[in-house]
Amino acid sequence: MAIPFVDVKAQFTRIKADMDRRIATVMDHCKFILGPEVAELETALASFCGAQHCISVSSGTDALLIVLMAEGIGPGDAVFLPTFTYTATAEVALLLGASPVFVDVDPDTYNIDVKHLKKQIAATRAAGRLRPKAIIAVDLFGLPADFARIGAIAEAEGLVLLDDAAQGFGGAIGNRRIGAVAPYTATSFFPAKPLGCAGDGGAIFCNDADKAALMRSIRFHGVGNDPYDVVRVGLNGRLDTLQAAVLLSKLTIFETELAEREALSQLYDSRLRDHVATPARPKDMHYAWAIYTIRVKNRDGVRKYLTDHGVPTAVYYPKPMHFQAAYQSYGEGAGSCPVAERLSGEVLSLPMHPYIDQATAHFICDKVIEAVGQQD
Repeated sequence: MAIPFVDVKAQFTRIKADMDRRIATVMDHCKFILGPEVAELETALASFCGAQHCISVSSGTDALLIVLMAEGIGPGDAVFLPTFTYTATAEVALLLGASPVFVDVDPDTYNIDVKHLKKQIAATRAAGRLRPKAIIAVDLFGLPADFARIGAIAEAEGLVLLDDAAQGFGGAIGNRRIGAVAPYTATSFFPAKPLGCAGDGGAIFCNDADKAALMRSIRFHGVGNDPYDVVRVGLNGRLDTLQAAVLLSKLTIFETELAEREALSQLYDSRLRDHVATPARPKDMHYAWAIYTIRVKNRDGVRKYLTDHGVPTAVYYPKPMHFQAAYQSYGEGAGSCPVAERLSGEVLSLPMHPYIDQATAHFICDKVIEAVGQQD
């Protein structure tokens, strides 16, 4: 059987009539930049997660970048972030002339390790070369980071706290949804995300009206009261109206899809927990289940077996950031983040989307169990 790792086509089929209607409306009014659907989407997203302000932008990377720009991050500033993440988390600091400081991750949740974060902040202050300025915590695979403890550190140290929720939008801590947990939240609407558009897109959430206004200016070339009143350096970071229309349609089924992702994760857990390391489930933490990741020994052998038997897999991530060529000069070398270094050789992600039926899910589990058994 052909099993899609992510099935965007099935999702589009589910909402085709509504999405076609919304796209046709945009084509009729032809307001392709900051059309009425953009404001409608921002209101709907803010309402969904409980944030006071939502600023839609052109990508998840631009969402991160705009927040750092609004906070004046630049040369001489240290931005603390987990080394076990996607490059966008690290590159936005460097784009502004700041320096990423890599932090190891928790061995169970794979999110930023709070103890190592404290050590890296203290070591950076003691060295005196960089000013500790910001923390970017990542909701890896859709699991919220520990914002109670991270927030306390940020407050005590006087640091900006940004939630990189590229994989986490739709998740929650207790009854608070991601988007309304950290002072700033940036998310991505890349097509494979739990809430994805038909291209690139992203959004920023915050509760500060002045900062929201500042970030709206930055996303539109730094303009003030009119398009030719340029009051600051900005960028072209606006979300297209057509993408907003697609997202509005997808938002109508988002809650249902989150529940379907949770049900699939529970099935995977029940079948696989005695054979592989399945994802941690911290109390009061609710996943968005962007990605379902197991840990296995002899990953290459397990992955080959699954590929040979029709089960697609992915590796997020084969290298921690401090091993990447672009960032090696900012890291502390091998052994500096041992948990992330080990995870990079063990993690393996399975198909995770709302359109996997039970028979297919059981087939995937059967093959994982067989693959692990073959390696023993």
